[in-house]
Amino acid sequence: MAVSFQTKYPLRPITNNISRTNRPSLLHVRVTCSATTTKPQPIREKLVVEKRFLNPPLSNDPTLQSTWTHRLWVAAGCTTLLASLAKSITGGVGSHLWLEPALAGYVGYILADLGSGVYHWAIDNYGDESTPLVGAQIEAFQGHHKWPWTITRRQFANNLHALARVITFTVLPLDLAFNDPVVHGFVSTFAFCIMFSQQFHAWAHGTKSKLPPLVVALQDMGVLVSRKEHGEHHRAPYNNNYCIVSGAWNKVLDESKAFEVLEMALYFKLGVRPRSWSEPNSEWTEETDLSSSQV
Repeated sequence: MAVSFQTKYPLRPITNNISRTNRPSLLHVRVTCSATTTKPQPIREKLVVEKRFLNPPLSNDPTLQSTWTHRLWVAAGCTTLLASLAKSITGGVGSHLWLEPALAGYVGYILADLGSGVYHWAIDNYGDESTPLVGAQIEAFQGHHKWPWTITRRQFANNLHALARVITFTVLPLDLAFNDPVVHGFVSTFAFCIMFSQQFHAWAHGTKSKLPPLVVALQDMGVLVSRKEHGEHHRAPYNNNYCIVSGAWNKVLDESKAFEVLEMALYFKLGVRPRSWSEPNSEWTEETDLSSSQV
């Protein structure tokens, strides 16, 4: 915006002593004022509409029941696991190897806990029900944060069939391609822990008096993730204790802030915020099961 104006001032007091021939009759003064205005840009914000979980599933809800398809996938997964374990045992006996397959199995057990934590962190914080391949699991885990006790009401095959399907397609080619007892020592243990991690997870939400004594003993020994340790995951700020096999990696990952570093890297690289950065709302707050003592 520019404003221009002229003012004319007679210079009588100044020019009285100047001859008329050299005297300017008028002094022209031009004053220019300029100002720049910027048109405010409208603030564009994305309106995120989250799917609301209005009511918890009932105990007889079909989504908690096992189907024959679920059972067949679990059977297929167990078959591939047993085939891998058999190759490890028979191969070890034939080659007189015992220590190496056992150590490989132990490594598989340790890494399965780490893998369960990384996967759990990823689906807790990123994606939604429309995400390819894992959308249904992401949606289920969001509902799980609202009503964690419902996992104890899922039937066995219903709880495991999704992971059993992955294990079947992953382990079967390895069963056909390798005969090394060390390889199968690792594969059989790692795959077993991953496939059954959801059952370990369900036991971590169970009531001690209703769990099998062997399960309680394994939880107390730290072989399986304990109820107390996993319970911390369901308390604010909901960004720790992600591992659900033994929980051995939880302290290491939480104290090193490994997941926080990954979240910052993804945010600065891709501009994606994890759900755990948002202030916990009703979607993250656990509701009490009034119809049962399993909370």
